[in-house]
Amino acid sequence: MQAPELCGNPLRSHAFPLCPCRAGTGIVGVVNVTVEFGGGAKFVVTAGTHAMICDLPAADGGLDDGMSPPELLLASLGTCAGYYASRYLRTRDLPCGVKVNVSAEKLHGPERLGDFCINVSVDRPLDERHRLGISRAVHTCLIHNTFSCPSKIDVAITAR
Repeated sequence: MQAPELCGNPLRSHAFPLCPCRAGTGIVGVVNVTVEFGGGAKFVVTAGTHAMICDLPAADGGLDDGMSPPELLLASLGTCAGYYASRYLRTRDLPCGVKVNVSAEKLHGPERLGDFCINVSVDRPLDERHRLGISRAVHTCLIHNTFSCPSKIDVAITAR
């Protein structure tokens, strides 16, 4: 399924021609979610057949019925890191539990998250070779790469 051409830009893949992240790459697929207002500070997020609630804490005017947008961002990075770490371990016949904690500092000027920290914990001893291997694997995860390579964000406004 192709995303609507609301933010289409034929030059988009050439936005950062000197960035090594863009060298020799092209679009290989499209990921799309729909976010719809659910009242108050709540939004319903759908992707395919999946749905979830995003809300703000009560102190920020929400009902705390779901993760906040910054928490969803950290969850995306953490689940991606966890997937790549567990895949590294599985392919080396080192099955074990993996737990990931992701934190980031709230920064101002402009308001944003920064200085992300991913802590991958496994429930078995690992030698230095596998610690480095897991670190390399996590550094190749899609979401990590998304943060590591500058990207353009287009915004389109449509009145219904």
